[in-house]
Order: sequence, then C-alpha cells, then structure tokens
Amino acid sequence: MHQDPVCGKRLNRGKAHAVVEHQGVDYFLCCPRCQAEFEREPRRYARPELGEKTRKKEHQPYRRL
Repeated sequence: MHQDPVCGKRLNRGKAHAVVEHQGVDYFLCCPRCQAEFEREPRRYARPELGEKTRKKEHQPYRRL
C-alpha cells in the first residue's frame, strides 16, 4: 500500500491514477486533482517515506499505470 502525498488516501500500486517521479522517488497519486497539485508544488508534498525509490534510470516526469 502507498499513500497519496497530497490527500493522504491509501491506495494500491495498480489503483493509482498516476505515478510522478520527483528526485528519484515515485509518488502514487489517486486522481487528476492530486496529480496537478503535486506537480504544481512538489517540494511541499514530496516525502520519500510516502513513495518508492525509482527503479528506471531514464527520467520520466510521470507515467500512467
């Protein structure tokens, strides 16, 4: 289980609306509103304990699951 860093909702990896990478950590977001808010102010919401270390070496700002 992961926690959306914007709203705090707990969700499974496969149920995430989007995954946004920020400074080597993937953050799982539940909806377009949370994704937009995170992308607007990533420093406000980024907490590595809520994400998962990025596995791929290539840079991807976000990807849909």
